[in-house]
Amino acid sequence: MLVYVDDFIITGNSPQHTDRFIESLSTRFSLKDLDDISYFLGIEVHRTKEGLHLTQYKYISDLLQRTNMTDCKPIATPMCPNTPLTLFSGTPLDDLTEFRMVVGSLQYLSLTRPDISFSVNKMSQFMHRPTHDHWQAVKRILRYRAGTMRRGIFLAAANRPILHAFTDADWGGNKDDYISTRAYIVYLGAHPVVWSSKKQTGVSQSSTEAEYRSLANTTSEVCWTLSLLQELGISLPTTPVIYCDNIGATYLAANPVFHSHMKHLALDNHFVRQFVQNGQLRVSHVNSADQLADALTKPLPRPLFRVLCDKIGLSDGRPS
Repeated sequence: MLVYVDDFIITGNSPQHTDRFIESLSTRFSLKDLDDISYFLGIEVHRTKEGLHLTQYKYISDLLQRTNMTDCKPIATPMCPNTPLTLFSGTPLDDLTEFRMVVGSLQYLSLTRPDISFSVNKMSQFMHRPTHDHWQAVKRILRYRAGTMRRGIFLAAANRPILHAFTDADWGGNKDDYISTRAYIVYLGAHPVVWSSKKQTGVSQSSTEAEYRSLANTTSEVCWTLSLLQELGISLPTTPVIYCDNIGATYLAANPVFHSHMKHLALDNHFVRQFVQNGQLRVSHVNSADQLADALTKPLPRPLFRVLCDKIGLSDGRPS
C-alpha cells in the first residue's frame, strides 16, 4: 500500500486479499474505491495487457496554459548545448515569482521524465537570482515538453527482476564554481525506476574522483532499492551491476590496494569496496557511447540526445 496524505494505491498478487484489505479499511475509515488506477498525484496511468504507461500529460497541459505557452513552437532538446548558462548570464528579473513557480512545477514533472532531470536541476541553481537568460532557458524546457507531452515511462508486464544502474559525472562542468554534476539511472530489468542529476558537494581534482563520488552515490541508491525489493519479497537471480565509463573508477572499486593519492576519498572508497568484496555488487566498465546517464550530466546535441532518450526507456506509448 502506497500512501500519500489521503491518497492510496493498494496492490497485490491476489485480488481476493486486496478486496478483503479494502473492506477492512472501510470499516474504520470513509473510503472511495476508484477501481483500477488511472490517475495518481498528477501521473496518468494507461493500462494495457502489455503493461503500464506513465505520463503527466494533463499536468504539463495545465502548466503550459498557466504560462500562456499552449501554442508555443516545440523544440527537440530541453537545453542548448552551445550556450552555457552561468549565475550572471543576462540581467536579473524584476519579478521572481513566475520563474520559481515554473521551475518548481518542472521538478515534479521530472518524476516520469529523466530526460529533463539535468535541465531542471540546472535551472534550480538559479532560484535565488534568476535572469532573463535563465527565464528563456526555462521556456525552452516548456517548449520541449510541449512537443513530447505523451512521452513517459512504459512498465512492461513481462519484465525480469534484474537490478543494474548507470553512473556518470561531468567533471568540472559548472562554469561558476567548477563543481561536477553527477547522475545515475537505476533499472529493474528494462525499466528505469530511479534517477537523479545533482551537483556534487565539492570540486573534484580529477575525472576519476568525480566519477568515483558519483559511483558511491549510485551504490547507496542501489542498496536502498535492493532493500526495498527484499521487503517486497522479490529475490534477484543475479548480483546488481553498476556500469561506469571511467576505467580508473572501475579499477579503484575492485582493487584491494588503497591508492595514496585517493586518501581524501577514503569513505567513498571503502563504502563501495565493501559491497564489491562481499559479492553484493559488481562495478563494470561500459563504453562512453553506451553510458545512458550521460544525458543527465550535461546538455547534448540533438542526435545524441534522441538516441539516449530511446535507450533510457522513454516511450510515447507501448513500444512495438
